[in-house]
Amino acid sequence: MPIDRITDSDDPRVADFRALPDAVLLRERNVFVAEGRLVVKRLLRATRFRPRSLLVTKAALIALEHELAIYPGVVPVYLATPDLIERICGFKFHRGCLAIGERPAPLAMDKILGGVSLHNLLVVAERISDADNVGSIFRNASAFGAAAVVLSKGCCDPLYRKALRTSMGACLQVPFTILNDWPGGLDILRRCGYYLVALTTDTKASPLERFMIPTETRGVALLFGSEGDGLSESVLAWADSSLRINIETTVDSLNVATASAVALYHLRGLMH
Repeated sequence: MPIDRITDSDDPRVADFRALPDAVLLRERNVFVAEGRLVVKRLLRATRFRPRSLLVTKAALIALEHELAIYPGVVPVYLATPDLIERICGFKFHRGCLAIGERPAPLAMDKILGGVSLHNLLVVAERISDADNVGSIFRNASAFGAAAVVLSKGCCDPLYRKALRTSMGACLQVPFTILNDWPGGLDILRRCGYYLVALTTDTKASPLERFMIPTETRGVALLFGSEGDGLSESVLAWADSSLRINIETTVDSLNVATASAVALYHLRGLMH
């Protein structure tokens, strides 16, 4: 890898890193930001995503030595001091390690389903706008073996810097797609043999611990709704079953990311 030392924050070679706070501009350029050593390592190891350039401190460069040695491409690496990196990118959370990644073409739903084996879990998210929640859901999906994540319009971009950081790079590992035909497009899951399970706070819904997976299903798609309103009535109507997580009556609901961890953990146990 070519390694170039940067001594001036106005150096044109690091122009992409100066736009980091502007998510819209980054999206228009078809790039995203990976920050922190773990996330950058996962970008370098990813099969679907490619790095365009790296901006690192000397310590971060040493930490990435193995990944850079095996990366199957030539990517410029820019070396700078921590203070200079902060002046270039405008925030302090980079931990001396940043990468610009290239956005690939979106995955189509049939591509997602074609790569999923039998008896797997899918996560479906409707209008979950908080970056921490989206990142945490991807991290949970990875931890509990979900094969993919399906997002509605209105969800936070999984490649948004904060979501990617919260996911610890899981957004680069778990395949995802945005379903534009919503909620009608969910029918493709049912046609492919998936059982659609909606998570809700409705006390009339069946308790999660009583749920049994129908034997004829290919897998289970878990549906989670927005932070405030939960799943819309139209999506609830598409579900084959509605489940609730039993909690103390003094608490009205769980955070959606926490609920996803509980539900994924429980269903993973039923499927193995």
